[in-house]
Amino acid sequence: MGTMNNSQGLYFVGPRLLELRDESTPALTPKQVRVHTKYSGISAGTEMLLYRGEAPEQMAADETLSALSGSLAYPLKYGYAAVGDVVELGAGVADDWLGQTVFVFNPHEREFVANIDELYKLPAGLAPELGVLLPTVETALNFLHDGRPVAGEDVVVIGQGVVGQLTTALLGRMPLNSLITLDRLAVRREMSCKMGATQSLDPAQLEYIAPHLGQADLCYELSGSPTALNQAIAMTGFSGRVVIGSWYGTKTAPLDLGGRFHRSRIQLISSQVSTLSPSLQSRWSKQRRMDFALKLLQTLKLDQLITHRINFNHAADAYRLLDEQPDKALQVMLSYEDRE
Repeated sequence: MGTMNNSQGLYFVGPRLLELRDESTPALTPKQVRVHTKYSGISAGTEMLLYRGEAPEQMAADETLSALSGSLAYPLKYGYAAVGDVVELGAGVADDWLGQTVFVFNPHEREFVANIDELYKLPAGLAPELGVLLPTVETALNFLHDGRPVAGEDVVVIGQGVVGQLTTALLGRMPLNSLITLDRLAVRREMSCKMGATQSLDPAQLEYIAPHLGQADLCYELSGSPTALNQAIAMTGFSGRVVIGSWYGTKTAPLDLGGRFHRSRIQLISSQVSTLSPSLQSRWSKQRRMDFALKLLQTLKLDQLITHRINFNHAADAYRLLDEQPDKALQVMLSYEDRE
């Protein structure tokens, strides 16, 4: 059955305040394993809202992941992209799980216990650190499922953080007429072209944006800024679709739903990875979507998106970097290598 073990978890305790707290992980029950974390990825979207105090405290942390129970009120332990090694098996777990490198939707902590059905085996040939990108690949895949891009369409993606880059990478594999991306940061625009964008533009340079206004069949708003939604509507043509993949937390902005939006029959589509598109549910499951995301993870060249590997002991530096110097970072990950 095993015994309780010592661990350490990262807690959000207030706006821009983090703490590493000593804690214990429980003894294993049947069908559970103990995992020693190797890497965990930081979401520059959701986690930065928590870090800045811009998340609604009364909202459930997650309604589908057992490791994220409770609300978003401080203090809370968060994160959902952990890669680690299975070091102990509970009763009823096959021996071949021992030593297996796995991905788990789990907060940032040195050690944790998970049910066997919550683990995803990472292929032996995949660099373990790339596993932290698995949920973002799944999110990008969900955006394509919800937006339903069609061959020959003109597509715009607003926001080229990590989720925007991965969405661009998947769209870039399709025979589109054009794939335009927008981001205010030059380093992201440069990476976006490597990911498959036809052009990547600065949204503030109106002379370059103007020819594309009202031309998109499909537009994705992935910037995290609610003000960008008006630009997404402006970029979209008659009966076009705007997929809203950003989560704005408590942030709001005036939305122009006046003449052009009203007369153009533009569709606003909410997209969130915790559920599947209703139109696909008769054939797709979360397991099928995740299995395909894992295949994509092995075929896409994503190591260039990981710009910083910061030791877990210095986690505060990682969040400060994303908060204060977004032009210097894409995917920031925490490393637990000092465990060895």
